[in-house]
Amino acid sequence: MATETTPASSDSELAAKLLRAAGALALSIRAEGLEVLQAGRQIKANAADFATDADLAAEKFIYEQLRLARPEDSILGEEGAGFEGSSGRVWVVDPVDGTFNFTSGSTYWCSALALVTGASSAALRSTADAFAHAEVLLGAIYQPEEDKLWLGGSEHPATRNGHPIRVDPRQQLGELAAGSYIHPGWLADPRAAVPWQQAAVLPATLRMLGSGSCDLARVGQGELGLWFQHSCPSWDWLPGKGVVEAAGGETAVVPVNGLDWFVAGPAGAVAQLKAALEQGVLPE
Repeated sequence: MATETTPASSDSELAAKLLRAAGALALSIRAEGLEVLQAGRQIKANAADFATDADLAAEKFIYEQLRLARPEDSILGEEGAGFEGSSGRVWVVDPVDGTFNFTSGSTYWCSALALVTGASSAALRSTADAFAHAEVLLGAIYQPEEDKLWLGGSEHPATRNGHPIRVDPRQQLGELAAGSYIHPGWLADPRAAVPWQQAAVLPATLRMLGSGSCDLARVGQGELGLWFQHSCPSWDWLPGKGVVEAAGGETAVVPVNGLDWFVAGPAGAVAQLKAALEQGVLPE
């Protein structure tokens, strides 16, 4: 992969250029044959959540280009890349979101970035409250195999491939399709299973597609009505949060039974889903 030497003129142009290149890099590595990281090198926690050499190569590329183009900004990468800068801005990097889909040959995966302020990179790695309330200056999500690029944040309008997008204007939860994800293991744990079921029975239909950022991008354009999931790391939440909010949607973090639930969509539906999750509080 050639080294970028001329910084893009804006953050959105830089993000778009980096995500397109990182997505192409990941695809080229997949075409040559992927290496899934084995025990002792594996970063993730379960059989459906793992890293490949494509994840690491794409993150390394983005990290190196950000250090060249924005040397004073901090960087936080899902796979461990990090830098603490002096600007007060943090780039949050998800090189391949939907890795299980990616390794399975599905097109439903993406590379994603968020540029945020109001929280340090250390806080964004470990503190849900920090990244729940950080200001997303720019969220960027690129789905390489469909050539779809979503942008949006407090400093950028919500767009897909340059065209304006808006969340679904309907406010009633029962009229909307909801995207979600819950690992099968959590279905045996009432802390998550009870509030999830309280919420999951209310939308018109439910989708589990395997990439939170792809889902949130589609909430931003109204293809999905809303989205909810618990225990999201910052790189799975912040890019889509920026797009959804710029598209006129609402986001919320709902603590229930010691878990944080992340919700995005039209304001009325988000309020209804939040109330449903809170009905799943277990008795002490």
